[in-house]
Amino acid sequence: MTSQTFSTWGRWVAGREQVPPDKLPSEFSKDQPLKAFMGWDGLFVHDTAVNLVDMARAYMEQARQESCGQCFPCRLGTEDMSAILEGICAGKGTPSDLDRLESLARLVTDTARCDIGQTAPRPLLDLLQYRREDFLNIIKSKTPIPAGHYVTKVTAPCTNACPSHLNIPGYVEKIRIGRWDQALSTIRNDCCLPGVVGRVCVRPCEFNCRRQRLDSGIAIRALKRYAADMELESGQEPPLQPGPAKDKKVAIIGAGPAGLSCAYYLGLKGYQSTIFEALNEPGGMAAVGIPDYRLPREILRGEANQVKKLGCEIRYGVNVGVDITLDDLKLQGYSAIFVGVGAPEASKMRCEGEDAGYQCFMTGVEFLRRVAYGERPVEGKKILVIGGGNVAMDCVRSALRLGFTDVNLIYRRTRAEMPADPVEITEAQEEGVKFNYLVAPLRIVAKDGKVAGLECQRMELGEPDASGRRRPVVVEGANFIIECDAIVPAIGQICVVDCVLPPEEVEITKWKTMVADDITFRTNQPYIFSGGDCVTGPATLIAALAAGKNAARFIEQFLTTGQSVPEESDYMERLISRLGVYYFKEKMPYADSTTKLHPPVMEPEVRVNSFEEVEGVVNSASATKEASRCLRCYRIAMAAV
Repeated sequence: MTSQTFSTWGRWVAGREQVPPDKLPSEFSKDQPLKAFMGWDGLFVHDTAVNLVDMARAYMEQARQESCGQCFPCRLGTEDMSAILEGICAGKGTPSDLDRLESLARLVTDTARCDIGQTAPRPLLDLLQYRREDFLNIIKSKTPIPAGHYVTKVTAPCTNACPSHLNIPGYVEKIRIGRWDQALSTIRNDCCLPGVVGRVCVRPCEFNCRRQRLDSGIAIRALKRYAADMELESGQEPPLQPGPAKDKKVAIIGAGPAGLSCAYYLGLKGYQSTIFEALNEPGGMAAVGIPDYRLPREILRGEANQVKKLGCEIRYGVNVGVDITLDDLKLQGYSAIFVGVGAPEASKMRCEGEDAGYQCFMTGVEFLRRVAYGERPVEGKKILVIGGGNVAMDCVRSALRLGFTDVNLIYRRTRAEMPADPVEITEAQEEGVKFNYLVAPLRIVAKDGKVAGLECQRMELGEPDASGRRRPVVVEGANFIIECDAIVPAIGQICVVDCVLPPEEVEITKWKTMVADDITFRTNQPYIFSGGDCVTGPATLIAALAAGKNAARFIEQFLTTGQSVPEESDYMERLISRLGVYYFKEKMPYADSTTKLHPPVMEPEVRVNSFEEVEGVVNSASATKEASRCLRCYRIAMAAV
C-alpha cells in the first residue's frame, strides 16, 4: 500500500482541498523515510509495514494527555477511546469495541469546545471507515501487537507561525483564568524578553490565528505584554535560577536579541557566558534602532538584567575583530562561541548622489541610532524618508517628534505592498506623515554641499516579483523634484560578519552573512555557532530570539558530547511546517462577532510631542475577556519513522 491508495490528508470536514499524494512528504530526515503521518487533518501512509491500529492507539493516548478536562465529553471520551485501543492492541478487544470507538469519536468531535477534541478523533474515524478490517483482524487474532516508534508534536496555527514556537494557547489560557504569573513562565520557556516582544513583535502568530475565520484574530502580542506588565506592577522578581554550574564557558558576540537569548538559555543550564558588545548598552539594534515611543529603553535594559542574573557578563564597548580577536577568545578558555552580530549597516539606495557626502543625507540606521542617543541628527523642517518597512516608519514618526513639520514617506509601490506593520502605518498617518506612493528616488539635488531636494520617478505596478509583490515599473517622462531639507533612506540593512570574524576561519556568503546549519546553527568550525540576522539576513526580533534559544541547546550538546546533532523533534517541526497548520480558506461551522482587543494609545496630537510610549497598559478585565476568545486550536501530529 502507498499513500496513493490510502490518504485522507487534507480532507477537511469543512471542505479543505485534498492534498495530491505526490505532494505529501515522504522523508522525515535526510536518512530517515517517513512511513506514515497521523494528524488533525487525517492521515497518509507510505509504508505498508506500519500497524495503523497501534499508531491510532499511540495517537489517542497523546490526545488523552493533552485534553485539558474543561469540557466533559473530551476529557472522558479521549480517556475511554485510549483505553479501548489499548485493549485491542493488547489482544483483549471485541467487535463491539469498534462501534463504541466510532460513537465516542463522533461525540467528542461534535461536542468538544476546543480543537484537541474536535480534530484528534478525525484520523481514528478515517481508519474505522477505510481500514476497519485491520481492527477486526487484530481483535480476531487475540494476539498482542508490538508498539511502534512514533514522533509526536503538539502545535497550533499560531504556535507554528511563531519562529520560537511559543505555546501561545497555553499562556493565553493562563491569562483567561487569572494566572498571569503562570502565563509568563510559559512564555519564558521560549522567549526570554516577554516585555520587549510584547511591544514590538511583528505578530506572525496573529496573522495565523484561526479566530480570523470567525471575526478577528486574538491580540496575542498585547496579552504577552499584559503578563510582563503585571509582573512589573507587582514588583515581583522573575523566578529564574541558573542551573548547576558547569566548568565550560561560552563567548557570545553581540548583545542583541540573539545573543541575549543564547546567554539566557545557557544560563538556565548552568553555563557561564560572556557577551562582547560594541555598544554601551544591551539590545543591539533593538536598543538603538527602535524608538522609545515603541520600546522604552528601561524595559529592554530590565529584561537584559535578568540575563545577567543567570550568570552572564556583558562587556560593553568591545569591537570583536578590532579590540579582541577570535584567537584571543580561544586563548581565554572559551569552549564555544556564538555569533549574533545582527545587520547593523544600511543598504544602498542606488541613487545618484548618495555617496557624495552631502549634509543632511543620512541612512535610516544611523538616523535612529543618533536619535536613540538624544540627538537631532539632521536639520530643517521638511524631511523625506525612503522606504516601506518598519525602520522607515520609525524614521518618519521620530522625525515628527524631533520637530520636523513636513514629513514625507517615499515608497515605490502602494500601501498594499508595504511590508511595515499595518498598525505602524496607521499610526504614522494619524500623526501627520504624508505618504507618497509609486515614487522612486533617482537623484539627490544639492546646493552648496547640502541636500536641497530629491529628483523622483513616477512608478506603476507590473507583474509580481520573487517576493510575490507586484514589481514597480518606471513611467517614462514622469520625473519630478521634491524640495526638502533632509533625506533619510531606510530601504534595508546588511550584515558585516567579515569585519568581526576572519573569512578564513568561517564560511561567509557574498551577502556577508555566516553559513550555519539551519537546525543546529553550527558553522564549519565545530565550536562556532551563529544565528539571527547575521545568518538569515535582516529578519525579525522574535526570529533572532528563537535562533539564540535553539543555538544554546546545540551548544550545550556540543559542550557535553562534542557533537551537534538534530533531534527528532527538530525534524518534526520542519515536517509540520511543510504540511501547513493554518488553512486560510477554512470554512468555520459557525459565525461569531466578537471584537479584538486594541490596547489604549495616546492621542496623535499628544504623542507627537515626545518619545513617551504610545501604547498603554491593558487592564486585567480586558485581558481576561480577550483571552477567552481563544479557540485553543491545538493540533496533534504523529509520524511513524
